[in-house]
Amino acid sequence: MNSKKVEKQEKKYYLFKMNLKTLNILSIILLIVMLGIGYLFYHDIFKDIMNVEVNVGVFLLLFMLYTIFHEILHSISYVINGAKFKRITYGVYLEKNILCCLCKQNITKKNILISLMYPLFFIGIVTFIVGAVFKLPILYILSIVNISGCIGDIIMFNFIVRLDKSIKFSEFDDPTAFAIYSDKNLSKMKPFGLEYIGSETKLKQDDLKKVRVSKESIFFIVVLVLMAIFMLIPNFVG
Repeated sequence: MNSKKVEKQEKKYYLFKMNLKTLNILSIILLIVMLGIGYLFYHDIFKDIMNVEVNVGVFLLLFMLYTIFHEILHSISYVINGAKFKRITYGVYLEKNILCCLCKQNITKKNILISLMYPLFFIGIVTFIVGAVFKLPILYILSIVNISGCIGDIIMFNFIVRLDKSIKFSEFDDPTAFAIYSDKNLSKMKPFGLEYIGSETKLKQDDLKKVRVSKESIFFIVVLVLMAIFMLIPNFVG
């Protein structure tokens, strides 16, 4: 990130968009690293994983629930730290590899930083340790997958934590973007993994439909659910 001092001016919303290509590459790298760490320090668990029979259908359902809970944790933290639940919306955009929780109101720097770390800490780091200590292979793998999926949260945290404490954070209808409300010119900043896409004096945040699911996602969800059900059938008929 550009560390040069930024100039003060009239407050604006500075819009930043995630570079999905960069995020996906980093997510895969982080997943490989986490698997490597797990293999080095918890070799016995990997032996257990190889020996345990895990129904793929069960794992798919657990994975979907885990990713949904990730977004619920974001929203819980938003509300606990001062946001209004009616200003929070959820979205499913599987064609972009995105599930999201959007807070469509100005919130403090402290609120967004805590909210970004909630899923990483509670269903990433904590469950990773629990899975390792108590040798719970499925929880262990789900935790690793969640940690790798937190790469966007980590990149946003790395950017926002360096900004002035007076800034306000907000989101709008684009699930891959967010806004920083500031009286300093942030247009020349180049945060890693993010792209500056412009500024606005006012954000359009009128679309408060609680859950939005893209048409492409409906197709993917139906396919995943059918796959999970098909793979679970032998458990009931056998």
